[in-house]
Amino acid sequence: MKMRLVSCLFFGIIFALVMTIVAFAQEIKKEECFYLSSLHATARGMVYWYDKSQGGLETITGVPYAEAGCNKCHVSSCDACHKTDLNGRPGYSTETAKSQGKCLGCHAREAFMMKIDKESNTPDVHFAKGMGCMDCHTAREIHGDGIEYKSMKEKGAMDVKCEQCHKSLLKSASHTIHGNKLDCKACHVRHVVSCNNCHFETMLKEKKRVSRPVSGWKFLMNYGGKVTSANMQSFVAAGNKTFLIFAPQFSHSVKKDGARCEECHATETVKQLLRKGVDLSWLEGGKDRNLKGVIPVVNGVQYRCVYQNYEDGKWTPISNPSTPVVQYVGFGSPLTEEQLTRLEKPQKSGK
Repeated sequence: MKMRLVSCLFFGIIFALVMTIVAFAQEIKKEECFYLSSLHATARGMVYWYDKSQGGLETITGVPYAEAGCNKCHVSSCDACHKTDLNGRPGYSTETAKSQGKCLGCHAREAFMMKIDKESNTPDVHFAKGMGCMDCHTAREIHGDGIEYKSMKEKGAMDVKCEQCHKSLLKSASHTIHGNKLDCKACHVRHVVSCNNCHFETMLKEKKRVSRPVSGWKFLMNYGGKVTSANMQSFVAAGNKTFLIFAPQFSHSVKKDGARCEECHATETVKQLLRKGVDLSWLEGGKDRNLKGVIPVVNGVQYRCVYQNYEDGKWTPISNPSTPVVQYVGFGSPLTEEQLTRLEKPQKSGK
């Protein structure tokens, strides 16, 4: 009995020592490889908005991010992007990592948007000229710099800016009137794509994502002291609990000519928002329909959506959805009442 106790104690000490060494080795590895602190490796952007401390989706799911089934969106090693075949043997290539297809293999939302633009013959101006992701994005953005950023929208996380190539603005009425109050993306992004009814229970139980794709709209939010393009995503959890998330987003659907004044000013959407409610999505003849065009994001407004449950491969409308929890992330904030009031006034497009 005594020998057994000593043996158990010995192996317990050895196990604890091994685990300490492993943990220490992992920490050293992280310090030596700054890629492990990059957003591609950590996916901290998703952790940041999901967490209950940020008023995220966890507030209605009660499930920690590590157990949510949506924590697989990260790149664990260099192989994911750089690995290629060199004369029948594996090797590394920067050209392979720079290919458009490699990026779109993970960034499905951008792939979906490009498909829509191609079918409507309205390609992004950069893609139409044969440009690719790495013509604008930098190696530091991809590989990190040793700092664990909370989000790609956190200051310092991204290098790419329109002004890097477009160093001067053409003289126009829009540029003069808006001055430094609007970001380029507010006018030159054609639309953003998103998904409605991201079904959390299916993600949790079946480890797969199901949702209803949506396109044709563009939200406006404040970010970095300017109005910029943004997006919205809706979630369903635990039967009838609902959630809306608004965040600044740059969609790679850029057009040369900016938006016309009447696309933002004195629209029917603005009028409805001033009345404190607007329908973002609905069912029509059993088919999903959604609001199109420019949609300002304003606090205290009812953004009404159709919410549906997913079961056995079928979507069923929820008859009594809860009032959605609303979250603003990505360091973005709603437009002010004053900004919305300005949009109420009609403006005439000029050159």
